[in-house]
Amino acid sequence: MAGTDTFIFRAALQGKASIYRDIEIDSAKSLYVLAKAILSSFDFDFDHAFGFYTGLTPAKMHRTFPKYELFADIGEADPGVLSVKKTKAWQAFPEVGHTMLFLFDYGDEWLFRVTLRNIGKKSAGVRLPRIVATHGEAPAQYPAYDDDPDDRPKFGVNPLTGEKIWFEK
Repeated sequence: MAGTDTFIFRAALQGKASIYRDIEIDSAKSLYVLAKAILSSFDFDFDHAFGFYTGLTPAKMHRTFPKYELFADIGEADPGVLSVKKTKAWQAFPEVGHTMLFLFDYGDEWLFRVTLRNIGKKSAGVRLPRIVATHGEAPAQYPAYDDDPDDRPKFGVNPLTGEKIWFEK
């Protein structure tokens, strides 16, 4: 991969494909830099662990390799999990169309579908990473709830798919 290439990724909220950000980064930057750019584009704080997964459903993402987690960088990853700080974007996304799930905050489980949409060339004077397209309003990372715990949404987890199931109040 030439050092003059840029990658344009689309990061869309899982299950809400109409809410996305297109982000251009240097292809030689790490997945850590990509994660930070995605979160910044959605106005999220960069304050939780995260990972990139080739398994494209919640049920498959933890069982499918390769997978890249911040835990690998702090010595707490399962065997075979790769680093987000050492893995370059061009290594994890080998071709246009390659898609991974980006899981941010293992408690709240923010899922983004990240797809390499295009390869470009660096331009003089352009700072990367940068947002090149925005569609839809980003949700609040920490929704404001009343002090009453009964006002908070209730959910469970489907044991077959790993997806959240929301219950009506």
